[in-house]
Parts: sequence; structure tokens; C-alpha cells
Amino acid sequence: MTARIVHFVGPTDEFEREARRRGYRRIAGLDEAGRGPLAGPVVASAVVLPSRCRLSGCDDSKLLTESEREELYLVITQRAVGIGIGSASEQEIDQLNILEATRLAMQRALAGLRPQPDCLLIDAISLPACSIPLRSIIKGDALCMSVAAASIVAKVTRDRLMAEYHRQYPHYNFLSHKGYCTEEHLQQLATHGPCLIHRRTYAPVAEAIAHSAHPRPAASALWKSSGQERDNS
Repeated sequence: MTARIVHFVGPTDEFEREARRRGYRRIAGLDEAGRGPLAGPVVASAVVLPSRCRLSGCDDSKLLTESEREELYLVITQRAVGIGIGSASEQEIDQLNILEATRLAMQRALAGLRPQPDCLLIDAISLPACSIPLRSIIKGDALCMSVAAASIVAKVTRDRLMAEYHRQYPHYNFLSHKGYCTEEHLQQLATHGPCLIHRRTYAPVAEAIAHSAHPRPAASALWKSSGQERDNS
């Protein structure tokens, strides 16, 4: 029996074409970047592409290198009919939770989009407060061209913000890990404690705060205490 080889072709405009067959004309892809990091905002982008738009190399932003994302970002911003960008701060994430903060960032991205879309294609999330007809697509950034474009715009925008934060807080090296939970980030968090852009409700940050509030005694202090106990016995 011969095994069948399946070629993965990446995002296509099939979802957009189906929406146009249903009568929609301004179809926006909507996606976010930054739900997982321990620091910084969550950023969302809404992108309306022209009909039958082909973006060579466009894919889920997580599968692309930084240089590939930067190149595609320029192409997308040049060719898109409209782009909207919104964010929710680390304080809003702590106040609302990450899901509601993501929805807030998406609503802000939509509010800044011109022209306003008449249909949304979104990566596997619901928007209860949105009145625009939408289709939620599981793994939308890997399947749908406009969602993939939105994921790239959101990711590049957020990475640039984290580069700015790196200049303000260089000892965390945000330029390298962009706030994600890497071993280096955890070590810097343990050494310096959280800064203003850390998400206080995320477990590693909360643990760092608790640790700094109740620091362990230094080794010399432990030895001194042990010696005193022996003297008193």
C-alpha cells in the first residue's frame, strides 16, 4: 500500500471567497499576539485585504522568523485596504483576565479599522459584544489569509513595543524573549522582582512578588541563628 503524501499549503483566501459568495464585501481577519507572556500588553489587529489577494510566504506568525514577519508586515501594510490595531495593557489583563482583555484589544482594533468591515474572520475566539457577523476558525492563522495577515501585524506591533520596554527595563532583556516565560526571564524575575509592565496575576510573577515580600534569610544569617541556638543549649 502506497502512503499518500499530503502537502500543507498554508493560508489561502478560501474563507474570504466563501464570504464574498454570501454577499459580504469588506471582510476583515482578526487575530492577537501576546496572550501568554508574563509582561507587556496583548495586541490585536484587524486586516482587510483586497479581493483575491496573494501574500507569498504569509503564514501563522509563530511559524515565521522575525525577519520574515518584518518583511511581510511591510507588504501587508502596503497592500491592505485597511488595518486596525488595538491593545489591552497589563493592568487591564490583571483586572479583567486575559480572555476578556484579548476581546477588549480586538474591539479596539475593530474600532480603529477604516473602512469598517461587514464580516469578520477570527482565530478561534468569540466576541459576544460584536454586532458584525463573524466566523470563528480553529487555527485560523494557519488556514485563512486575512487572519494570518492580522497575526503578523499584531505580532510585529507587539514585538516593537517590547523593544521599547527593553530600553526602559534593560535588565529583563525583553528584546530577546518579548516577555514570554523563558528560563532567562524567570531568572531575571527572581533576581530583580517584577517591573511595572509585569502581569501580577500570572503565576510566576505572583510567586516572585510573594518571594520578595517574604525573602529567605541569607546564609550568614542562618548560620548565626544556628550558632546562637547551640550556645543557648
